[in-house]
Amino acid sequence: MSLSAWRTFVTVCRLGSLSAAADELGYTQSAVSRQVAGLERQVGVPLVERHARGIRPTAAGEAFRHHAQAAVNAADRAVRAAREARDGSPARPLAVGATPSLAASVVPAAMRRLLDEAGPLPWDLVPGLTGDLHERTVSGELDIAIVTDAPPGLPADPRLERHFLGTDEMVVVLPAGHRLAGSGPARIEALAGETWAEDNEGSAALLRQHAARAGVIARIDRNAADLPGKVALVATGHAVALVPGVLATALRADVTTLALVNPPNRGIYAVLPRHDPHPAAPLLVRQVMTSFR
Repeated sequence: MSLSAWRTFVTVCRLGSLSAAADELGYTQSAVSRQVAGLERQVGVPLVERHARGIRPTAAGEAFRHHAQAAVNAADRAVRAAREARDGSPARPLAVGATPSLAASVVPAAMRRLLDEAGPLPWDLVPGLTGDLHERTVSGELDIAIVTDAPPGLPADPRLERHFLGTDEMVVVLPAGHRLAGSGPARIEALAGETWAEDNEGSAALLRQHAARAGVIARIDRNAADLPGKVALVATGHAVALVPGVLATALRADVTTLALVNPPNRGIYAVLPRHDPHPAAPLLVRQVMTSFR
């Protein structure tokens, strides 16, 4: 099978369009279509199907895509390694994934300690949600991901090592002038009449579960696209919000945090490939673990 056809196939799946894949890869749309069709003949099953908005993988195509993406990534790494060896480049870049709160707090600090200890190392930080980062680590796009077990949980995969790093207690972020600012720890019942803002279903599930145990309902009436947006809703007095404790020192000055009694928490984990791990990945695991001691 041609590696170029595999690359074309994963690009079509990612973009959901033959024409968009053709533009990105520099092919004609008919060439892209021929490559995908040829791959289907070799595999022996339909891999894509048309729908109202373009192209999507079939069930067989989705199963094939995971392995195809890993193969393409491995080929790219092989080419990069050969060129680095030719050029005398000593360090393979470290691709680090992290959930938004960890990417804004713990991980940059841990990388700073790692670089100070081990010396210069090219690296990239890729923020994302746990499920996406897990998949990208399996496929080889990431060398390590720092993720959480917040709902819907952390997938299990025998291709990855999992290291428990610590526990993060959630806190409530309030406008600076809120009646409970400067107090605490507080019971969730003290916030029963508040409007809450949320930016993802995992955090919302933790909030609902915690409130339900106390016999109250958390009214999540404000939605935000991301953590900064959620905090902005709080700062301007539209809501209060549940946020990871690791963010407490990185929040803007016009909000404050309130600790909860028996707060909801989430486990923090590192996942990295079992096969051919990056030499620096275990060092980063150790540095992040230090942050939770």
